[in-house]
Amino acid sequence: MTDSPEQDYDPGDVAVIGMSLRAPGARTKEQFWDVLVNGRETVSFLAKDDIHVDETLIHSPFYVRACGVLDTYDKFDPSVFGISDRMAAAMTPENRLFLESAWESLEDGGYDPDRLNSEIGMYGANNPQTAALYSSPPDRVSVGPEAIEASLAWSPDTMTSNALYYMGLTGEAVTVATACAGFHYAVHLACQSLLLGQSDMAIAGGAMVRLPHPRGHLWEENRILSKDGHCRPFDANGTGTALSSGVVTLLLKPLGRAVADRDHVYAVVRGSAVNNNGVSAMAYGLAQPERLSACIAAAMEVGGVAPDTVSMYEANGLGLPMTDELEVHAATMAFGKQTATTSIGGVKGNVGHGGVVSGGFGAIKAALALYHKTLPATINLTEVNQDLDFPSTPFVPQIEGADWDPEAGIRRAGITSIGGGGYNAHLLLEEAPAVAERDPEDAGRPRLATLSALDDDALTRQRTRLREWLEADPGLRLDDICFTLNLGRKVMARRWAAVVRSREELIAALADDARGPATTTAAAPQTDPGAFSVNDNGIVPSGRDARALSDLAAAWVTGRQVDFDALHLGEASRRVPLPTYPFQPRRFWRTDW
Repeated sequence: MTDSPEQDYDPGDVAVIGMSLRAPGARTKEQFWDVLVNGRETVSFLAKDDIHVDETLIHSPFYVRACGVLDTYDKFDPSVFGISDRMAAAMTPENRLFLESAWESLEDGGYDPDRLNSEIGMYGANNPQTAALYSSPPDRVSVGPEAIEASLAWSPDTMTSNALYYMGLTGEAVTVATACAGFHYAVHLACQSLLLGQSDMAIAGGAMVRLPHPRGHLWEENRILSKDGHCRPFDANGTGTALSSGVVTLLLKPLGRAVADRDHVYAVVRGSAVNNNGVSAMAYGLAQPERLSACIAAAMEVGGVAPDTVSMYEANGLGLPMTDELEVHAATMAFGKQTATTSIGGVKGNVGHGGVVSGGFGAIKAALALYHKTLPATINLTEVNQDLDFPSTPFVPQIEGADWDPEAGIRRAGITSIGGGGYNAHLLLEEAPAVAERDPEDAGRPRLATLSALDDDALTRQRTRLREWLEADPGLRLDDICFTLNLGRKVMARRWAAVVRSREELIAALADDARGPATTTAAAPQTDPGAFSVNDNGIVPSGRDARALSDLAAAWVTGRQVDFDALHLGEASRRVPLPTYPFQPRRFWRTDW
């Protein structure tokens, strides 16, 4: 376990230092933010031939052919994890998606699993029904290795332990089953583990694939599924929501440690709380205002946060007047009597109801809203439900996008998730602390930038994605870029390196080897193994001038191990978000055993 540094941060604060998302219409968190700020609805309306369910259902007059489609639900790249095709086919789609997402969160945070000597907690929620619908394994007489392997690939329980195993990590592994509140519960448990010192970092999230996929739903009056497939949070004409699928994971670390480790912080978890309605429920599965209110208030109390400083409330927001009224009433009781100070919104209008991952869609929306200081609009809200009586509540519906300028002087967001069976959960996020000032970058100093992949095609796509990323974000410093690439990515067989003195040189080298001092595995000059000083972590850099770095690059791309910690020793560089590994997904689908 790592020792906590001396710091002034609240010991209960947890930093979000990495994020990964796949949602309907968005394969990345950046694409998801684009969906939100441009007010798009990504629920699809399907042709009958696209839906694989019983013909009787499709021809029912109450069948709604709307679905939040996840276009990668049946695809996976097993080679990155050393998984055979046979095992990949046995794994449920939620197991596969969660594994890739956990990898992306770790990379987004700037960490290589092979260089972590820490306890990494893994917490995730999935839908137990998916495994049965995918293809239940036979009842085997034998419990030999083959049967055990198949059952561990297929079981919902082993989703998080599989992620630890295939990423080469150690730590706690907890798969939670709390219906649609699963994502929030996973984050809540992860934060508890971090604050108790049981984990150094934690990955928390959820994965949901609704099978058959894609599919619609049967509409029933006064139930949560929409009559026309559109979700209209807080709207007088709302009839519920559509079903969708997705995966979301967060990489978490105690805030004081994250700052000391020079991590990039998207947002801070100030508090979390969970409870259950139990026997007090109005009806089993519906929100019970007093219990939900207690949950929301508990999260604020845990974080030591006054309600009038929370200026964004991301609601569960099913878009059914009855459930919206219950939730607004509960939140109003928790926030108290102040009026018109908090933006209220609901992401289900954009992407539908993602089940166990629905709270993750809301949490990513809130974290990115804090990060970009922007409040996205709640779409499909055209006629506010007057029965909600917003003027007498603390809330103002976010009908249009706006800059986020809070009266309290600090940005905070509460995100509610409600699960059938009486599960309530609430997360309280706060904007990241201001980054300490540092000296300007040493212009003109040579730097070593590295990339690697399993094959040349993936390496080419790595270079293209990084070049486009750097062109789109001119504020990134070269020292931060190189620090993140050299220490925060798993080293693979096919390698590329460049010694550059500016962002412009790096962009040029990524575009064309001939235009910069770059080298690849296939074309690297030979180096004398005896010319380098070596320790347990690899070659120790002999210097930081262009000649020494070029020799180091040539040795590294031809397979030598390099002590990159020694290369960056004494620097003030920080981890920054950069493109994650370009998975090459192939279709895997089991029809029999």
